[in-house]
Amino acid sequence: MNIGRKIKNLRLKKGLTQEELGERTDLSKGYISQIERDLSSPSIETFFTIIEVLGCTPKQFFDEEERKQKVVYDEAEQTFYQDEERGYQIQWLVPESNEKEMEPIRLTLNEKGEHKTFEPSLSETFGYVLKGRILVRLGRHFYQAKAGESIYFHASEEHQIVNDHEGLSELLLVVTDSYL
Repeated sequence: MNIGRKIKNLRLKKGLTQEELGERTDLSKGYISQIERDLSSPSIETFFTIIEVLGCTPKQFFDEEERKQKVVYDEAEQTFYQDEERGYQIQWLVPESNEKEMEPIRLTLNEKGEHKTFEPSLSETFGYVLKGRILVRLGRHFYQAKAGESIYFHASEEHQIVNDHEGLSELLLVVTDSYL
């Protein structure tokens, strides 16, 4: 079993540097590096301290089934919301994506439809227009994108996406968590 690699993967998932892990466990950055490269083996007490700081129990650490992550999401797991008044539908492509670092959605805008206005945040937004044409309002500026084109912006200003097409417009949007 490659304990060092598992510790490194947990540390990276937790967003910690070797130095930060060392500070939280009273170990040196160099020693953490040696453990992660399997050049040194920690004592049982040190191992338990490391995995505790990384938010993992010994059972979780050694249980392969427990550590598997979900990768594929089928259509039955997706959720929908429709705002008839504003003329848009949202399809959340990943369950509980609003609790993750990225939130991928499929946004469909009816003719003259508009998504709600969002306040400035630290989020980043990427979109790929699947059908039709959209208009992105970012502060006082307007940007137009048609099918086959992408949008990408920092949400540091008030922003909104509206349909700029005589018919349906559809796009795939991925927004990062604004609390990162």
